[in-house]
Amino acid sequence: MNVLVADDHPLVRDALAQVVARLRPGVTVHLAPDFPSALRLIEHQALDAAVIDLQMPGLDALEGLRRAHALRPALPLLVVSGEPDPRVARAALDAGAWGFVSKSAEAEALLQMLRRALAGEPPAASPAPVLAPPAAAAPAASELAARLTARQRDVLRLLGEGQPNRAIAERLGLAEGTVKLHIAAILRTLRVRNRTEAALRARAAGLLD
Repeated sequence: MNVLVADDHPLVRDALAQVVARLRPGVTVHLAPDFPSALRLIEHQALDAAVIDLQMPGLDALEGLRRAHALRPALPLLVVSGEPDPRVARAALDAGAWGFVSKSAEAEALLQMLRRALAGEPPAASPAPVLAPPAAAAPAASELAARLTARQRDVLRLLGEGQPNRAIAERLGLAEGTVKLHIAAILRTLRVRNRTEAALRARAAGLLD
């Protein structure tokens, strides 16, 4: 049995690999530090399942999931994330993830999900494994949009495409430092920690449609 573990943090990647190795005797764990490496392994290795962190270099998280699913539609993609937002989980499932589990969950939760996926159970229909406040407590898309300036919405749309700061600056005719300031303001407004979470939150809220 071959399982991919993809995470850009070595300690987390190794910890996840140790958990996956407990699945059953003889499991071979393939490691990837970013989305491009993960996609190459998905394309060329005979994998039975993949455990993928959302926040990895190389691609926008949802675009990475969509490409992975397109390469191997039958491969169960289990997403692990430190973002405890059911809207993010919903967006990941819509992008092709089989299931979603929070990094704050116990290791057994991941193992149970892997066993279900390998047993041929259908993909998760809802982001139930995520422990988070009710989605109704989150600001609506219209409210979030109203909190952003027109320029910030332009920057956010390009963030959603996975564009780096320099490319965003060139597309919008801005200095790269100005783009960084806009991104910092976007992160504060969306109450997220980084650009990947911003893109996920915006896509889940319908701001990038």
